[in-house]
Amino acid sequence: MLELRAAAPDDLPLLRAMLVEAAFWRPAGARPSPELALAEPQLARYVEGWGRTGDFGVVAVQNARQIGAVWSRYFTAEAPGYGFVDETVPELSVAVEAGRRGQGVGTALLREILRQACARGIARISLSVERDNPSVALYERLGFKRSGSVEDACTMVAEPERPL
Repeated sequence: MLELRAAAPDDLPLLRAMLVEAAFWRPAGARPSPELALAEPQLARYVEGWGRTGDFGVVAVQNARQIGAVWSRYFTAEAPGYGFVDETVPELSVAVEAGRRGQGVGTALLREILRQACARGIARISLSVERDNPSVALYERLGFKRSGSVEDACTMVAEPERPL
């Protein structure tokens, strides 16, 4: 049975590992260690100092094992994330362990964080995804719309108050 719980500051190791899953999602691709991957400042900013004001997230647990997470963070124009829209729009990061993908875990995580965003009064929420990532279809199904693109990725934005 899948359980969802709020992400806490002590979930930082899990968020680091899930960030690597998200960034290196291709099944055939090599995944660097979280330490090596997070040496890149542009990637590290998604988890650095996790638990700061405005951060919130959800962890998926199955059979007492953490298998995925989604979290939201605000960025500034001076230090934007990949899916930066503006300073009033938080950006999501989401990942599920490779062996658990395609089983509804990502859908459950995203529905819950969108529900929480709505409860917080957040009008829009963004994410960045590579165009060839199969998750694009999931995001579109949950109401995310493409709002821009850079190189091989696109920024997608959803309005959490929208019924799912």
